[in-house]
Amino acid sequence: MPFAPFALEFLQRALIGGALVAILCGIVGTWVVIRGMAFLGEALAHGMLPGVALATVLSLPVLAGGALSAIAMSLGIGALQRRAKLSYDTSIGLLFVSMLALGVIIISHSGSFATDATAILFGDILAIDQRDIILLAVATALGLAVAALCHRAFVALSLDPRIASVLGLRPRLAQAALVGLVTLAIVASYQAVGSMLVVGLLLAPAVAAGHWTTRIPSRMILASAFGVTAVVLGLIASWYAATAAGASVAGAAILLTCVSWAARAALSSLRGRWAVPALAT
Repeated sequence: MPFAPFALEFLQRALIGGALVAILCGIVGTWVVIRGMAFLGEALAHGMLPGVALATVLSLPVLAGGALSAIAMSLGIGALQRRAKLSYDTSIGLLFVSMLALGVIIISHSGSFATDATAILFGDILAIDQRDIILLAVATALGLAVAALCHRAFVALSLDPRIASVLGLRPRLAQAALVGLVTLAIVASYQAVGSMLVVGLLLAPAVAAGHWTTRIPSRMILASAFGVTAVVLGLIASWYAATAAGASVAGAAILLTCVSWAARAALSSLRGRWAVPALAT
């Protein structure tokens, strides 16, 4: 039975925690793909590294350290844009390299950091406990609430910031809320897939969902479903193939995206073949 491993309690916790992460990433990842914010997501994921590393060295909560580090990076990007008059991409690039370098320096300075570094980079979804599930549930609920409240502003911002301004939707505040959502999703996903693979879970399900629908709400639902499926398949593959669980989940998400694209292309090809005789008659 392929689902037999889920009789184990720690895998049940991994499944529940991973599913919550997948739902949050499905919602936020939809906006990341629509707004073209993949580079920001990647940068924030690596921007967590110094905070997580420092928290590990000081025996402090790693999620708190990662969250503070990611928030600091988000604020730094805005400050560089306003004060130094740098472009958005340039600001992200500078802080991305700076935070990554600082994280590596902290890791390399610690003498016994090998196992911790592996968990930081690739996650440890099998170590999710009851407290983590509660935190993930709160983060997912908060993400759902912000996405619902700011939906109209996000849509207008995606079309044209000037439209959002004319409608009184405050595009700068909407952009800040969206960056906050991305930060929340990345910090929440850290335990499951680590800082190196989080963007795969953030982007791949949303891309896969985009093959089947263009409506934003249905795309979010489908992306969440793809993400949960990736968690299930990744955990099963990890159990039977003895592979890293976080990497298996991220790999399953990418694989589902490829399968989704191939299925959509095949369906479109079949529809094209059926349409030709219909036109001929």
